[in-house]
Amino acid sequence: MISPSELFLFLEIFEREGGIQSYVQELLRSYLALPDRPQANIFLLRDQPTCTKGFQSNGLQSEHLHFRYFKTKFSGLSRVKLAIALYQALLSDRPQRVFCGHVNLAPLVGLACKPLGIPYTVMTHGKEVWEPLPKLSRMALQQADQIWTVSRYSRDRSAAANQLDLTKIQLLPCPIDGDRFTPGPKPPALLQKYGLADASVIITVARLWSGDIYKGVDVTIRALPTIAKTLPAIKYLVIGRGDDQPRLAKLAADLGVSDRVVFAGFVPTADLTEHYRLADAYVMPSQEGFGIVYLEAMACGIPVLSGDADGSADPLQDGQLGWRVPHRDPQAVATACVEMLTAKQRGDRRVEAAWLREKAISLFGKAAFTQQLQSLLRLAP
Repeated sequence: MISPSELFLFLEIFEREGGIQSYVQELLRSYLALPDRPQANIFLLRDQPTCTKGFQSNGLQSEHLHFRYFKTKFSGLSRVKLAIALYQALLSDRPQRVFCGHVNLAPLVGLACKPLGIPYTVMTHGKEVWEPLPKLSRMALQQADQIWTVSRYSRDRSAAANQLDLTKIQLLPCPIDGDRFTPGPKPPALLQKYGLADASVIITVARLWSGDIYKGVDVTIRALPTIAKTLPAIKYLVIGRGDDQPRLAKLAADLGVSDRVVFAGFVPTADLTEHYRLADAYVMPSQEGFGIVYLEAMACGIPVLSGDADGSADPLQDGQLGWRVPHRDPQAVATACVEMLTAKQRGDRRVEAAWLREKAISLFGKAAFTQQLQSLLRLAP
């Protein structure tokens, strides 16, 4: 058998759903779509062999990808097993390149690759690299041959925080699946389920964790009384779950808008498109590394609102494709929401469903992502 000439290491991509996991799956699908790609080992720290259904159902079963799983009952033991397997693979296969899928794995990759002269690339995603990193992680990034990241904001902020060479950092933005996320009428069954008939609906799709208040769900709730003065039929659908929901529900009650806020809880990825279609506007005044949810909404023809000091500048094209506001400012959110929900009367293109979808897919669809990946691989040492 031919020894794999490229090696990828990831924390996990199958056992949990999330933005990074979806990004990695799309990266590997695009990798398989490239002409003359060599075989590659895929090392997964937190996945296990029972995840086989994961790569079969996600189009990743291929003779070109060899998955190895290292999850055990003990996280420390999993890391030891991964480290041993990495050193063995570097010594026996001598891969041309190693791709590290998360900064938490970068110290191991750097310590293993540098003495052997094997070039390595580190993939970064957002907040995990925005602040000064521990010494070993920072050195691993500084010594990497390439760093890939998802947005200009993450590139600039991580470089400033960790003294990184900007010339090493390349952009590989999150892709949108235009086949999955499509426009359509508001589903009557969901309108009835959530009590949204005859309402102007704004939505957010986000984790409701107490550590993620930057998502801005509380800010949007605070904006509702002001929005309702102009749009009395306004309702806010919040999709997601987490330990912060009781605080958010209490906030809505304290502001007298409990009847306007609907907590939908967790919605499986397969059902997200129909939920996006309920919206007249997608609102998330957040601080994102990129913000794939904005593209999902745009691909469904839904206008979007984001924060104005984060990676969402890329999917929103610096405001050309949506509204950007200070992310902790309820008044700014309220003003923008009223503008969004009345924009058709002014002929604002940012609410034209077909135009939004075309722009999102042409800039960030699968074809654009695969082309950019191919370009980055050609640049790699």
